[in-house]
Amino acid sequence: MGRFGQGGRREHQLNPRHMQLNPHPTERRTIAIVPDSGTAYGRPARTHRPELTEVGAGTPMGELLRRYWHPVALATDATDTPRKLRVLGEDLILFRDKRGRPGLVYPHCAHRGTSLYYGKVEEQGIRCCYHGWMFDVQGRCVDQPCEPERGRARDKVRQPWYPVQEHYGLIWAYMGPPDKKPVLPRYECLETLDDGEFLETNANSLGGGGPVIIPCNWLQHYENLVDPFHVVILHSSFSGTQFVEQMAIKPDVHWEYGDHGVRTISLRPLPDGKTLRRISEAGLPTLRVIPDPRVHQYGRVESLGWILPIDDHHFRIYVVGRVRTQGALSDMRTRMNGKLWEDMTEEEHQRYPNDVEAMVSQGAIAGHSEEHLATTDRGIVMLRRLLQQQLDALREGRDPLGVSFDADAPPVRFAAGNYREG
Repeated sequence: MGRFGQGGRREHQLNPRHMQLNPHPTERRTIAIVPDSGTAYGRPARTHRPELTEVGAGTPMGELLRRYWHPVALATDATDTPRKLRVLGEDLILFRDKRGRPGLVYPHCAHRGTSLYYGKVEEQGIRCCYHGWMFDVQGRCVDQPCEPERGRARDKVRQPWYPVQEHYGLIWAYMGPPDKKPVLPRYECLETLDDGEFLETNANSLGGGGPVIIPCNWLQHYENLVDPFHVVILHSSFSGTQFVEQMAIKPDVHWEYGDHGVRTISLRPLPDGKTLRRISEAGLPTLRVIPDPRVHQYGRVESLGWILPIDDHHFRIYVVGRVRTQGALSDMRTRMNGKLWEDMTEEEHQRYPNDVEAMVSQGAIAGHSEEHLATTDRGIVMLRRLLQQQLDALREGRDPLGVSFDADAPPVRFAAGNYREG
């Protein structure tokens, strides 16, 4: 007979090893309790791949990126008012002396460490506000006004500095080993202009889908460049169709290695029975070679963007493009329900997420240990493999892909563009 507790309520016999309900009150049966599986309890801490994400001096990726030139500011940002920059985890000061030469220097004065952000820019360079030591655009100390003879030993003092060049309306910096400094690349799509075209430069992080400075790791955007399937979901189902209707169609896609990075070829049917052949590229070191998703015209890519890693947790994008009207690049900024990203409410950001929400919500650095990559992520796998190959080349004493020391080399040419075929 079964046992009864207080109030005459029957208590079933329980067996912790095998529990099952007893349908017959006169028999001892057990109750089966299957433990929950797949819960978040006890999950391991997220980890990322530091060799691909961390950009500080001395890190594998930091040293790789320092073998290339990077745009660090608009040319118009270099003035006689010192400007703070943060690039690849380093704090720097940008200025333009009264002779018109741009300079990029370590912020702390070589004398006593006062920030040159408070310095005074003059004909020969930038003068520290504390004791007046002056440094030219290559860090040479050219004046020590309080010292005998204005500094008998001033030639022995050097303010740390980086080489800069101006091109395409941008200030470019090389932050790597001096004996490995390559030539500043030129790009065919920005060198060859059609009638009525001119170059326009934009610093608003076009393509990032949000603010100028995006608070997550640079790799999260770089990998986004080889992921055409997010266009079908994020930019269509969630954000509403942001581009032409054809972009909402799931494309036939394949990836290949190009001369300068990973190339994505996407095929979509057009209403007239022809095919939109769309080619985009993730170029080394941080290039976004993405044709206009609005498909205003067919042909070669119209603009180039450079992802600038500010540090491990922030990046921004500089863009240069061929345009026919002033402000055409700014007009490409994403609008949701007619609003720019910064004008949207939190509810609207949640209802209409864009690239920035998708990237930043992965974390300041994405947790690679938690990923489950699938067949549509082949481009991402290829891109990571390409980066790893460049790290291997550096470790073995070879130059990475896309670095040239030939000043007469032809402009870099990309296959990217929107093409109507068939």
